[in-house]
Amino acid sequence: MAMLESIVVFTLLLLMLILIIILILFAFKPWRFFSSLLSFPSRSRSIKVEDVERPLVSDDVNHSQDQSNDLTRNYDLEGACYQSEALLRSPRNKGLVHKQRLPSASPHQGDSLVLEISDPSEDLLVGQTLKHPLATEHLIEALKLGRPENQNENSIQEFVPKVISDQRSCLSLEVVSGPSRGIRCSVQSTNPSRLPLTLGRVSPSDLLLKDAEVSGKHAMITWNSNKLKWELVDMGSLNGTLLNSQPINHPDSGSRQWGHPMELASGDTITLGTTSNIQVRILSQNECMVPFGVGMISDPMSLRRGGKKLPMEDVCYYQWPLPGIDQFGVFGICDGHGGVEAAKSASKILPEMLATILSDSVIRERVLSQHDASDVLKDAFLRAEANMNNYYEGCTATVLLVWADADENFYAQCANVGDSACLMNVGGKQIKMTEDHKISSYSERLRMEGMGEPLRDGETRLCGLNLARMLGDKFVKQQDSRFSSEPFISESVHINQTSGAFALLASDGFWDVVTAKKAIQLVAQEREKELMAESEKENLAEKIANVLLNEARTQRTKDNTSIIFLDFDSTSRRISCKVDDP
Repeated sequence: MAMLESIVVFTLLLLMLILIIILILFAFKPWRFFSSLLSFPSRSRSIKVEDVERPLVSDDVNHSQDQSNDLTRNYDLEGACYQSEALLRSPRNKGLVHKQRLPSASPHQGDSLVLEISDPSEDLLVGQTLKHPLATEHLIEALKLGRPENQNENSIQEFVPKVISDQRSCLSLEVVSGPSRGIRCSVQSTNPSRLPLTLGRVSPSDLLLKDAEVSGKHAMITWNSNKLKWELVDMGSLNGTLLNSQPINHPDSGSRQWGHPMELASGDTITLGTTSNIQVRILSQNECMVPFGVGMISDPMSLRRGGKKLPMEDVCYYQWPLPGIDQFGVFGICDGHGGVEAAKSASKILPEMLATILSDSVIRERVLSQHDASDVLKDAFLRAEANMNNYYEGCTATVLLVWADADENFYAQCANVGDSACLMNVGGKQIKMTEDHKISSYSERLRMEGMGEPLRDGETRLCGLNLARMLGDKFVKQQDSRFSSEPFISESVHINQTSGAFALLASDGFWDVVTAKKAIQLVAQEREKELMAESEKENLAEKIANVLLNEARTQRTKDNTSIIFLDFDSTSRRISCKVDDP
């Protein structure tokens, strides 16, 4: 009996021991150690550029090579860099380590980015490809093309995002009170030979002020290339310097010590002594170079009847001058339908085509001598349509080409497809520069009748569209030959700068609710207010553009609204920023 009890106790102890061992095994999972050893060679290596598209544990080199060859080479460097940042911050970056070295002296050299598998990821299976956003393909190709030959195989060159924006600036000063009232001075940030700009009572100060309260060397303005800001500093003047009525000179005026640099903004007032006030104007490079006033504004601002917000599909743009062509500039509005991509494409391609065509000196001289750019505009639209790959999206396109001849006479000529319109007013004479290309318009019905394919009575749409001419929409153009991308081209207009001339470009969201007569009245009213005002306004063209937009808002337009206002009136033109080299 004792023997039986011993056997039972031993069996129970053995069972308990086995149970404890099983619990320990499930708790610590020691088999993972052996699994990691077996898979270690395939997961410890860094991912090379060629491997990003390759299945993580696949040895099919040919398959990987085929995938990498399919990557597009038409990549956008800036966009690719931002996509790479999004990739590294994605929720699946658990298995990716972003190792960025400390910046070198040059931010565009010496940096590297290492992508390596550092942690086992239970989500990655045999044969599974590492997923990434579609746009990351551009990054991969950019990195492949930009990798130095002597670069380590375990790293790929990092492309630091470059801000593709014009960082140049122009500073204009005007003495608005004091003994030297009326004196003006301008300088550009890209002209180091004229910087710093000094203000004082004696030569060689750049802005000479014949004011007894101004020190010989009173203050200095310089361009801070790190902050991209203009800065003003008092040079130890006796009577001090005020910026917007606040002193910026050193507290101990008798010590002749310099004050601390203070950032300047457009509209600031600098006071030297007590009577000499200087108005500050700061303009971007585009604003500096345009020899007339420009106001540009857009606003989606409408709601569909169901309460759903209308997406913004307008794109307005301008370039002055066109790249490499100092005498010509372009101003345009594209109103997209079915999306904004066609409008974006057209707004980019049209200026490029105009610049390409006008780069031919023979063509350019013919335009200048004949005062006519009809062939240039027509060719630009033809090329733009050929270069656009928008099959299910389209857009209107209204382009105003402006140029100046050797005698500084301005000329303007317009081309358009769709219903974004341009109006000019020269010497009180209203000039319509565009043609309406809606299906319901009389001119389009005549055109289709001439093609032998007239519209039926009451028909106002083709393939669901109310426009007969547009850029893009390749699909519907294949379905119906009555659609066209051929532009209407206006006569060229000579602009007399003393006649109060202006041009107004706007999308149909504006013209649907504001008549041409009302628009001209609003412009006249704002100009009259400007003449009555004692102080100079920031930018009359910008103010008028805002007034016009507000009128469309007041009239409850139900469409996107974009406006470009060009003020050719010499009496309201801003200070020129062009500074001749000494």
